[in-house]
Amino acid sequence: MRLARRVQKILSFYESDNPGTKANLVRLMTHGRLAGTGRMIILPVDQGFEHGPRTFAPNPAAFDPHYHYTMAIDAGLAAYAAPLGWLEAGADTFAGRIPTILKINSSNSLYSKNNPPNQAVTASISDALRLGCSAIGFTIYPGSDSSLEMFEEIRDLAAEAKACGLVVIIWSYARGSLSKAGETAVDVIAYGAHIAALLGAHIIKVKLPSAHLENEEAKKQYLSHGIKIDTLEDRVRHIVQSCFQGRRLVIFSGGEAKDVNSIFEDAKAIAAGGGNGMIIGRNSFQRSREEAMAMLQGLTHILKEQK
Repeated sequence: MRLARRVQKILSFYESDNPGTKANLVRLMTHGRLAGTGRMIILPVDQGFEHGPRTFAPNPAAFDPHYHYTMAIDAGLAAYAAPLGWLEAGADTFAGRIPTILKINSSNSLYSKNNPPNQAVTASISDALRLGCSAIGFTIYPGSDSSLEMFEEIRDLAAEAKACGLVVIIWSYARGSLSKAGETAVDVIAYGAHIAALLGAHIIKVKLPSAHLENEEAKKQYLSHGIKIDTLEDRVRHIVQSCFQGRRLVIFSGGEAKDVNSIFEDAKAIAAGGGNGMIIGRNSFQRSREEAMAMLQGLTHILKEQK
């Protein structure tokens, strides 16, 4: 297989990685309908841990782990990400049919709100290898009083994963000592994305940023240096810039439930701003399969065609 120039260029950004890790990066960038474009759509189904089985009530078919494997495969997505139990429930049936990502830490909504935001490590690198995964996924919470502990956890897990040839994906979600608006503020999202890059992530997942500026010192710098944040495209471009000037792949969360046209507008801004795609869960599996497949097809077209 001849690699597209875009894929070759992206691989050149990962200068310290071994052939195994680069081979798995290639798998993620050459699978599905966006193969070779440097963009990707990933289906994540880790919300059962975070919100409980009520997550799947809008579409009861989604209680079945095989449903998610099948949707990701049939939609031509780049990968499917899920916690240990979900992947184990379909690992044999769907072996080799789509790259998989083991979400290696999780929390739950029954956890006391008096505690700082944190997640438990719920799977291992050996689990990822046993299940034939291409990557691990790990959440950090910049802004939480537990964030330094989380940084140390991913430091060790990332070193082990890379030594075994796995790709490391960091979900960077700012929580803790922030206002609610601050969790998606452009300065905070950029900071969290940069931290993920510094921690050694190959791929960084963040929420789409708003135009709000949370930190007063950051606000002074943004205003005095004229950093453009007026449009979503501008803000996406700044997040990409914050990830080593685009030398790390950056994908954006689909977020809470919204109408299809809004999701399409997000995708256009991501593509125009230089982002590498979307990781979209609830907005996929909480719809009927027919609606979800049409939406994913539309997103694929936007990310493939828009320069």
